[in-house]
Amino acid sequence: MKRFVAQGYDLPFINNTAISGGKKWTIKEKLLLGLTPSQYMDQFVRNPFNWLFTLIFMVGLPILAGRFYYGLGWATHGSYDYPWGLFLGWGLFVMVPLSASGFMLGTTVEVFGREDFKPIERLALLNGLLGYLFAVIFLQVDLGQPWRLIYPMFVSLGPAAVLFLVAWHVATYLSVQVAELLPAVAEWGNWPGMKKFVKSMILGLTISGIILSTLHQGALGALFTYAPGKVHPLWYSSPFQWFYFFCSSIFAGLSMLIVVSTLCKRFLSWRCDRRFLDNLDHQTMGLAKGAVLSLITYLVIKIIAIAHAENWAYLVTGWGGYYLLEICFGVLLPIVLYTKALRNNRPGLARFAALVTVLGIALNRINTALVAFNWNLYREIPHWREVIISITVYTLYIVTYRFILYRLPILYQIKAKP
Repeated sequence: MKRFVAQGYDLPFINNTAISGGKKWTIKEKLLLGLTPSQYMDQFVRNPFNWLFTLIFMVGLPILAGRFYYGLGWATHGSYDYPWGLFLGWGLFVMVPLSASGFMLGTTVEVFGREDFKPIERLALLNGLLGYLFAVIFLQVDLGQPWRLIYPMFVSLGPAAVLFLVAWHVATYLSVQVAELLPAVAEWGNWPGMKKFVKSMILGLTISGIILSTLHQGALGALFTYAPGKVHPLWYSSPFQWFYFFCSSIFAGLSMLIVVSTLCKRFLSWRCDRRFLDNLDHQTMGLAKGAVLSLITYLVIKIIAIAHAENWAYLVTGWGGYYLLEICFGVLLPIVLYTKALRNNRPGLARFAALVTVLGIALNRINTALVAFNWNLYREIPHWREVIISITVYTLYIVTYRFILYRLPILYQIKAKP
């Protein structure tokens, strides 16, 4: 697309309501980014990432279909000892905290009135929406029979169960996030009535998002209280488990937003307006401040939990060495990098710190859900089909993310007149 922009093609960019000839853009022209079908296919073929994605889908989609046809045992090594594999360890427990940017930036802009973060708000909301949506898709891949999802939510209720709480909160919050992004859809389709209607209740939607996100982020941690003897004591603390997950979601979501905005600036600069690009460094440093404060809080809670349970002796074991490695890489190193970036006003270093933080929280959640689970039993290695299916679904997440960023006014503002 950069090549077409450089050649001066009249793309639906700053103005989606009219082209230079005076005609309004049609939905088809907007979907094709103002290109003819042949031009669109030409840019598709020239992009090497599209070839990689096509190869992944060619290999992965038949295996994904096989999981539903032959059953979960065909695709995973799941058992009563290890019921959670990559579908939940990665797809749910990692993607949900990395999607917390939605309620964080919604709160910052709509409740606290920080208009300086407005250019990045919609990107945060989109990151949250897609992260939660694909966490649900991963969950359905693990559970199977998605057409029966209505039963545990409406028919066979379990209101005393934490899993019931998580399911309803995630489902409700998904609806809230869709509503929060409807103004962008209304601008893209030139439907001012829809935008005005959603804007009239945006504050209520934001507050609902705060409540729902706070509860289900912590409730994911509370799930582990169902199996108090299975998770290694260094990764498990009954009084603090919910707070581990809630606090870590704050710096995970903010750091993920820094990473995603950096990728947008690098690969989608043609789709970004000056409002987004010129303010990105300032916004990155602001997000870094919030991330480092939550990282420090998380580290303090971790130390308090070990002292509370008197688990110091575990730190001198092999598991303790691995735990300290996780803390040093995923918590201490980001704190140092973020602090140095803020002290010296270096947005580039803050972006690197964000990447390390994202990798660190992914390591922590996989350790908690998979590696340190049943730590005193045998180790379970994911099935190769499970790995391929996980890569395939995550690739679909990336493709969907890119498809929306190409079209909706997420990284730019639409002006009323050309």
